[in-house]
Amino acid sequence: MNTTIYKICDAEDRAAADADGRYRGSAVDHADGLIHLSSAGQLAVDAGRPGDAIRWEPSRGGALFPDLYGALPLSAVSSVAGLTLGPDSRHVLPTR
Repeated sequence: MNTTIYKICDAEDRAAADADGRYRGSAVDHADGLIHLSSAGQLAVDAGRPGDAIRWEPSRGGALFPDLYGALPLSAVSSVAGLTLGPDSRHVLPTR
């Protein structure tokens, strides 16, 4: 499956990934033992690059989300976009 999937992460985690060459996950990811990804968001990933480490699994609400079991190689990241807050204090997602 050649699909783009996404990860939202904070600037500190991104800086650590830049230094390490891999994104190793957020505190929530570490607690759950996998990196939570989504089908829309900010850090675009070529889903084919991590291979079998990506598993599409149902969320608590039943929708399928891509989960990554292992570190995310930055070579799989196809783009990065920053998030800003709108006047309502909600994140503004970039348009494609």
